[in-house]
Amino acid sequence: DTGDGNLIKWATDYLKQNRDRPFFLAAGIFRPHLPFYAPNKYFDLYPRDKIRLPQIKANDLDDLPATGLKLASQRRADFELVMKTGKYRELLQAYLASISFADAMVGRLLDALDANGHADDTVIVLWSDHGWHLGEKQHLHKFTLWERSTRIPMVLAASGWTEAGGRCDRAVGAIDLFPTLIQLCDLPELSSLDGQSLVPLLKDPAQSWTRPALTTYGQGNHAVRSDRNRFIRYANGDEELYDHHVDPHEWHNLAADSRSDQIKEQLRAWLPEH
Repeated sequence: DTGDGNLIKWATDYLKQNRDRPFFLAAGIFRPHLPFYAPNKYFDLYPRDKIRLPQIKANDLDDLPATGLKLASQRRADFELVMKTGKYRELLQAYLASISFADAMVGRLLDALDANGHADDTVIVLWSDHGWHLGEKQHLHKFTLWERSTRIPMVLAASGWTEAGGRCDRAVGAIDLFPTLIQLCDLPELSSLDGQSLVPLLKDPAQSWTRPALTTYGQGNHAVRSDRNRFIRYANGDEELYDHHVDPHEWHNLAADSRSDQIKEQLRAWLPEH
């Protein structure tokens, strides 16, 4: 009876139809978008007293430039209200329940694909549009250029190209999905695309990958994410740099450290010129 439940019903009915031509199906699952509503059984998976809290550093804002502080402050009243009213664990429970509900809906889609006999000749892509802060940097939403907001799930399954359980740790972007699908479906290339095909990584997830992922939020604000580092450059020239090998929570901004100048220079080269 939920919106996502109705969507999945429509999508699974679509997959049951017999076809003699290739098809494209986009099924946009709304959860875990706000409001965090899901059937009760998914809440029951996460007793509030057993929930593992996110790791949050009390003084995490101390080394941020002015623009970073401004982004972190957006809608902070929501976070402060949650904490003031003692609803933090309820929020986390609802978020986790929404994710598990979405997972279950994906499972129904995959079951339907298996049942209609097209599982072995259909490319499947599961991805999201953004991540979500749950109090990191005193922030409760998206609207930032940090890892919590810009990292997304991205899963591809293509018979003959991918292996079950395979994992790739390279930094790529959603902009790369279109050229990837073009190549996987053996369609004519489009030279005007800014993304690049990820098929080489599907063949060999461990191979070197020199191009980092670029994220833009607002005019002139960009984040460049390599396999190791995240470099943020704001429109006013403010910068942040994080080494994810030793600082996965982005607690230590290294932009002011002269020892990081070479890394910043390398990552600046990937910023857009226009």
